[in-house]
Amino acid sequence: MQARRNKILADLPAHLPSARRTWILASLFGVSLFGVMAATATSPDAPPPFPLETVVERLDVAAQQTSAADGLPFVYDERVQPGDTIQSIFRRLNIADQEALSFLLNDAQGKTVLRQLRSGRSVTALVRPDGQLLTLSLPVAQGGGRFTIERDENGIRARESSAAALSTVVEMRSGVIQHSLFGATDAVGLPDSVATKMAEIFGTEINFHTDLRRGDSFSVVYETLYDEGSPVRAGKVLAAEFVNQGKRHVVVLFRGEDGREQYYTADGRSLRQAFLRSPLEFSRVTSGFGRRLHPIHRNWRTHAGVDFAAPTGTPIKATSDGTVSFVGTQRGYGNIVILQHRDRYSTAYAHMNGFARGLRKGDRVSQGDVIGYVGMTGWATGPHLHYEIRINNVAHDPMRIALPTAQPLGKGELARFNAQTTPLLERIALLNRTTVAALR
Repeated sequence: MQARRNKILADLPAHLPSARRTWILASLFGVSLFGVMAATATSPDAPPPFPLETVVERLDVAAQQTSAADGLPFVYDERVQPGDTIQSIFRRLNIADQEALSFLLNDAQGKTVLRQLRSGRSVTALVRPDGQLLTLSLPVAQGGGRFTIERDENGIRARESSAAALSTVVEMRSGVIQHSLFGATDAVGLPDSVATKMAEIFGTEINFHTDLRRGDSFSVVYETLYDEGSPVRAGKVLAAEFVNQGKRHVVVLFRGEDGREQYYTADGRSLRQAFLRSPLEFSRVTSGFGRRLHPIHRNWRTHAGVDFAAPTGTPIKATSDGTVSFVGTQRGYGNIVILQHRDRYSTAYAHMNGFARGLRKGDRVSQGDVIGYVGMTGWATGPHLHYEIRINNVAHDPMRIALPTAQPLGKGELARFNAQTTPLLERIALLNRTTVAALR
């Protein structure tokens, strides 16, 4: 059709008078020239031949009015905030119902539920436009059930339902460091508790105060607990990756046959040390290992451990996994706990103010478990912890001894490790579009 139209235009001048023929030819030439110029102007590499201008047009939005004339109730789904009371919840949900408030404050089960309100849990309500409460459902702290009050023609009545426990959803996030770790995690909606746990997990290999660089990246797989569709809090970190200054660090959570969960590298190396250097988080050494003038007996004796000064009541942690071989009182040691560990190692914790509740001989403890509290029982002039590491019952300097590494996974556990962690590593790979190779 286009070719036919061009032929007609080409033959047209032959049928016109000479004057008009000249004008038509000039017109056709001009149109063709403009066509070439237009084609040249639309070259993708050339700037537009006219100035660009941003035009903002304000559009009037029709006001949306909610009419309460029909009497339909409002549905609210809120979460309990820190420091909330039932009165503050009523105000936030626009409930103006003194009868319902009095019922809750005077009902025996209602008073128990109100005392156990926990932030983050879901509160649902059905409220009339005039503020009258039709239904209110509150979480029950114990058992994950719900306590509900309802209004009917006979007044207000209460019922309790054993709803399902909090549901768990596995979520994934990734981000890039621009200024700080928490700035990057906030930007991708990662909860602060997960960011803190990530810093703790990688803290043995990355100093998050000095080692971070712009462009470092992270990926994390973690659990979120939901209450009837509303997120309550973050759960465990299941797997995480951190790329710091080009070096990639990956960890996964693995549950062993004994039920204990630990973080491992992707190749099955435990991140935990076999022994912590100190059983106290915040302390200072007041007396080292070796010969010293005894502060009470005033003679020179061998000090078979290290003294850590700390306030009375400071929690004391087991420095390694082990079994309680003694808990009680021993002469100058006062209250003491002795733990037996693998490979002929044992540790002693003396001068305790008290023991952890229920601690008994034969109990198994994990590294980091609280076993007692700092005191000054026995031969002590002030509150402190006397700590010993023994090999074949011979004391060694806890600050200088070469401590064993964490026990590696056996061949049998390696297969279980692969089965548990490969799906988690695949999630990390999905975030990064990388390939996962299973550990053999």
